[in-house]
Amino acid sequence: MIIFFGPAGAGKSIQGQMLSARHGWRWLSTGQMFRDSKDPEIHRILGTGDLISDELTYEVVDESIRKSADFKHLIIDGFPRTKPQAEWLLGYLESNNRTIDIVVVLEVPESEIQRRLSVRGRMEDTPEIISKRMNIYRKEMYPVLSYFAENAVKIVHLDGTGSVGEVHDRIQAELETCQLD
Repeated sequence: MIIFFGPAGAGKSIQGQMLSARHGWRWLSTGQMFRDSKDPEIHRILGTGDLISDELTYEVVDESIRKSADFKHLIIDGFPRTKPQAEWLLGYLESNNRTIDIVVVLEVPESEIQRRLSVRGRMEDTPEIISKRMNIYRKEMYPVLSYFAENAVKIVHLDGTGSVGEVHDRIQAELETCQLD
């Protein structure tokens, strides 16, 4: 399993989709699952910039992983976002005979995130909500990455700026180093 980590607008989705197309792997985006949801409460929460509850997130992730059992490699985009979610994920994966091969952290300056999201046009992409989400991301990022590091999960920090192709090449090089090509 490959996990993409980074704030909204860092490029996790496009990179996950590219890897999925290139290798025939399964890309799972919790953000897309939530946006596609018919649950009005999820849409209300998305509009505020707050995080969806852990319980609802676990249900969505569990269902998606179970539906993807035939894929050797899964790419997770947007999960986990908190230390309790990371703890849940490692326990869940262990009980389902899966592991995290690598966590790819896409590093992008906030000014670039603001620029990217301003052209994306989603309801949650106002400057105020983007700033709020960046603060939440920064607050929650370090405990998640520390927990993964304490549990011997490989983490790589990559420059998420530049063209989509340049970022993809950086990611692909790391995956080849881990023999995940």
